[in-house]
Amino acid sequence: MDKNKKRTLTISSNLKKKIDTSSISTSGKKSFSVDKKKIFRHGKSMNKQGFNAGANYQQNEKKKNFARKFIEQQATKDFIKKDGEKPTGKSKLKLKSPVDKRDFKLTVSRALNVEEIEIKQRSLASVKRARLKDKKNKPETDEKKEFKKVIKEVKIPEQITIQELSNRMAEKSNEIIKFLLNMKVMATINHTIDKDTAEYIVKEFGHKPILDDAPSLQTSKVKERLGGDVKSRPPVVTIMGHVDHGKTSLLDALRDTNVVSGEHGGITQHIGAYQVSTNNNQLITFIDTPGHAAFTEMRARGSKITDIVVLVVAADDGIKPQTVEAIKHAKAAKVPIIVAINKCDLPEKNISKIKNEMMQYELIAEDLSGDTLFVEVSALKKINLNKLKENILLQSEILDLKASYTDSARGVVIESKIDKGKGPVSTILISNGKLKRGDYFICGDTWGKIRAMINHEGKIINEALPSMPVEILGMNNSAYAGAEFVVTENEEDAKNMAEFKKNNTNKNKKVIAKDKTKLFENTKDKDELNIIIKSDVQGSSEALKMAINKIKHNEVEANIILSDIGMINETDVSLAKASNAVLIGFNVKPNREAKKLADEQKIEIKFFNIIYEAIEHIEKSLSGLLEPDIKETVLGSAEIQKIFKVSSAGKIAGSKVISGEIKSKSKARIIRDGVVVYSGEILSIFREKNQVKEVGTGLECGISIKDFIDFKEKDVIESYSSEEIRRTL
Repeated sequence: MDKNKKRTLTISSNLKKKIDTSSISTSGKKSFSVDKKKIFRHGKSMNKQGFNAGANYQQNEKKKNFARKFIEQQATKDFIKKDGEKPTGKSKLKLKSPVDKRDFKLTVSRALNVEEIEIKQRSLASVKRARLKDKKNKPETDEKKEFKKVIKEVKIPEQITIQELSNRMAEKSNEIIKFLLNMKVMATINHTIDKDTAEYIVKEFGHKPILDDAPSLQTSKVKERLGGDVKSRPPVVTIMGHVDHGKTSLLDALRDTNVVSGEHGGITQHIGAYQVSTNNNQLITFIDTPGHAAFTEMRARGSKITDIVVLVVAADDGIKPQTVEAIKHAKAAKVPIIVAINKCDLPEKNISKIKNEMMQYELIAEDLSGDTLFVEVSALKKINLNKLKENILLQSEILDLKASYTDSARGVVIESKIDKGKGPVSTILISNGKLKRGDYFICGDTWGKIRAMINHEGKIINEALPSMPVEILGMNNSAYAGAEFVVTENEEDAKNMAEFKKNNTNKNKKVIAKDKTKLFENTKDKDELNIIIKSDVQGSSEALKMAINKIKHNEVEANIILSDIGMINETDVSLAKASNAVLIGFNVKPNREAKKLADEQKIEIKFFNIIYEAIEHIEKSLSGLLEPDIKETVLGSAEIQKIFKVSSAGKIAGSKVISGEIKSKSKARIIRDGVVVYSGEILSIFREKNQVKEVGTGLECGISIKDFIDFKEKDVIESYSSEEIRRTL
């Protein structure tokens, strides 16, 4: 049979197609050629070589069916096997979904679309093969492609949290924490770090730090301008000196007032500011400072805001500790000193002694070839008061004090308090410019609008000029004493400045500083006395804190958990209850709700008007925390010679008193071979079958010890008494 002769394959279907099978082979090729020209129906002759009806048709039909099945099977096997593979019984077409075996049967549609199917199947496999091939042939440089790090410009404020710093650098926060840990600093993402530490971290991570100074918001960088209407201003004079040397009395004499009568205990406990007019209508601003040792900070603050210091020294008392301290403050502030020797009307005065003592502090009187002005005055008899004023004006002329009367006002807070009806009230000393009603201002980390101004005479005024002390109303919160006062252009500037100050100068924030600050401190072995202080003004609060912090002891310490101004409220009482703290009110009282809560919670509130009385109370409270001293006194000793058993009393130690006296119901210790084996109490003492209270030296007796029967011969029973002695600071 000729191999090149075409064979015809007939496939059962509604439409019969004549397929050219000459191209079908077992070589693995899956190409078919279909002859579409010759189409026939059942019962019609196909061609010259067709079949007749009858028996010939049936016989030929059987042969045809056999040939068709054979070709279909062979074609199906070639269709499902892979190129280059030998056909095996395990070769199957992998499909995504389960299929029936009949699906592999070659049909007309399959024959017509076999190439399309093959392409689809091959495309899926080819994708996988292509990926593997590309991966193998891909160079290592492409596989490990390095991305260039983006260097960022990081703005760094005065303080910043670790979380915020990581966001600005686009770095992981845990990496920053690890970096700090290597620096031996424990921190979390919520901790705050200072500017220097943040700058160091940014550089180490390869970024560029930019220090955010925010100059527009820093009032400290705003220089005083002397523009507009510049002219001479009144001098600011601070009166300083030792307690009870007559500072306030002298000021009262200058003002023709009686301030000292209103002070508790005759001791000035606030900074007072007043203006005094001279004979030629010139003004002098006086600032009165407390002389008590606790008010060191107030005196220091007074010396910094002053032009001239008047040092008051009692003629009968001479130089004292606070006098020396005032001299040091004045010299540190580099301001001239005028010495006012008060009480010169007393017969026991010693002016020459005071002048000689002043020489060791480089204050030499003019009559002793020096340049320091000395004035002998009497506040009580009002002697030489005008002479004192003249010397002050003379000194101010030498200083040539000038200020602008038209610029925006600047000043400093002398004192601050919270008034029940007015709210936060601060005493401001204007240093430059004009302060008007309605001006917006910033004062430390507080801001506000001037609602009202009150002068030293208690009168409401609409404007304040340089060197004038005024009380202002309109603050959103109480300002701290010594804070800088600056008028702003508008409300927005005041708010922004206050917010900046609050965020960057908050002393209560925990800041991680490089190589110097530890987050976790060792636990203290000292007993602590928690204290809550509420006072009338900031100065008193400062003085109390400083005085309490100076109380030092190895075993106890005072812990001030809150120091604030204003009336005692419910929050203060609740805090005292929760922290087991001593609640102190200095020149303030509790409101109705706080008093009721204190009675319910049994919280004792201590009230004081004089500072040294408050300090004494704190010292007594701290002394109560000290462990008392135990003083022991040995009464006598006895040696055990024999041991007896008594049915009613148990074991009795037959002893001989070798020294002192053995007393019943006294404390006793059993000493065996020089070691104390038991400490207890003598229950009873027997002498010749009689119970006695005490036995003297050389006598024999029977001794029973409470809860002890393990006596041995040669043991020593020592009788003693102990006394607790209370300790003080």
